[in-house]
Amino acid sequence: MKLIIAYIKPERLNAVKQELYKREIYKISVTTALGCGQQKGFSQNYRGVLREVNLLKKMRLAIGVNDDFVQKTIDGICAGARTGTIGDGKIFVLPMSECVRIRTGETGPEAIG
Repeated sequence: MKLIIAYIKPERLNAVKQELYKREIYKISVTTALGCGQQKGFSQNYRGVLREVNLLKKMRLAIGVNDDFVQKTIDGICAGARTGTIGDGKIFVLPMSECVRIRTGETGPEAIG
């Protein structure tokens, strides 16, 4: 079992979801995040005052998958999020030692589904 965490551009969320659905990956958690990377933000002029924005809006996806679905999940995220420009995002794959389905008490790979 693995926990896949991905940071993507907000406008690419629908494309990523569609790519994951094509690969039969339906369980996903999405949160809004702020961060900076190689882009280093941007400057904007607001009411005559130059303002530097260092933290950019991103979407954080957290997906728990069984080992058979790890590569399919990574491929789906890449296919949906890739624009070819700086800031497309990052994917992190972490080992997951346990998963418990609260409703039934199932544990391990069966709990992920």
